[in-house]
Amino acid sequence: MGNDSTPNVTVDGSVRLDEVVMRFGDFTAIEKTTLEIGSGEFFSFLGPSGCGKTTLLNMISGFLTPTEGRVLIGGEPMGGVQVNRRPTAMIFQNLALFPLMTVFENIEFGLEVRGVDKKTRRETSERLLALVALEGSGPKMVTELSGGQKQRVAIARALAVEPRVLLLDEPLSALDLKLRQHMRAELKAIQRKTGITFIYITHDQGEALTMSDRVAVMSAGRIQQVADPMTLYRSPATGFVAAFVGENNRLETTVIDREGERVRLDGGRLGELAGRVAASTRLDNGDRTALYIRPEHLRPVDDHTGGPTFAATLEAVHFEGAWVMLEARLDASGEMLRAQLGHELSRQYVDALVAGHRMTFGYDPEDAVVLPDDGTPRVDEATGEVVEARDV
Repeated sequence: MGNDSTPNVTVDGSVRLDEVVMRFGDFTAIEKTTLEIGSGEFFSFLGPSGCGKTTLLNMISGFLTPTEGRVLIGGEPMGGVQVNRRPTAMIFQNLALFPLMTVFENIEFGLEVRGVDKKTRRETSERLLALVALEGSGPKMVTELSGGQKQRVAIARALAVEPRVLLLDEPLSALDLKLRQHMRAELKAIQRKTGITFIYITHDQGEALTMSDRVAVMSAGRIQQVADPMTLYRSPATGFVAAFVGENNRLETTVIDREGERVRLDGGRLGELAGRVAASTRLDNGDRTALYIRPEHLRPVDDHTGGPTFAATLEAVHFEGAWVMLEARLDASGEMLRAQLGHELSRQYVDALVAGHRMTFGYDPEDAVVLPDDGTPRVDEATGEVVEARDV
């Protein structure tokens, strides 16, 4: 794998999915998909449970053979190449460490199977323990380690066989919040040091947005959008992405007029609204659309402001530390709106932040995204998360 602080840029760890399809009987788990993942990229598949992301990972690893299409790694077709022959390693959700072995033995297991001599195995495991900040832990039993330490051992074991591609199947989901946040930074740092292609699957948008160079958002066996995290958040391509990535208020509207990326909208009882669309998105006058405004882009305003505004009555005020989340019912339509106020605004309006108070909210049209109305994504009423009735 080379020096632990120098990325290995000589090995091609690119992955290509070439019109892959996965069916189980009459059920199509993955619709026809073509995707390029660059060598040395930290790439994530993000989506709700059952959207097909694990199925894609299993096709790359070789645990599943595509019904149609090809998987290529480093430009080489993987058809007929068994799991243990592919230039990949996988870290599972349950880590699958051997509890009756020491840390050294866990890390060296794959090398021993490949016939690597004992001296080289030990040198490799010690170097990898230094990489994952566990120097001196080699003689310990796995059962003596904390959750975060076990995660690091699993990473070291996977890296020991020098994969070109490391596949990670929700490896942080069992950790508590603070440790999960810490391990996000650790994983990204290790990926940068090694230069290995990381392909990560998760339903946690925070993980995907924090660590990834690019993210593919999936829904019902299809990739909805592939982009860098900032683009996904600021410029979602579909209603599903707008609803799933971050939090959004969704208002049904109709196009009145369009000039470049800016559109005027008929918000019905809410009055005339405005927002922006991608230049390539075709919208004509009279088309039904959905206007998405993130809670942090709504702000209390004077009733006489010149921009789009909403009159509403506060129903709940939630203090969340660095910000206050407001739930307000719109006077005109009865719909619920969520607005997030930072420290300064919450202090400015502290006397008004009580249930029953009437307040007017405004927004900058540049911060509101307009998309064709593709139906309201289903939201779990208990969790507030976008969900799908699939299990793949």
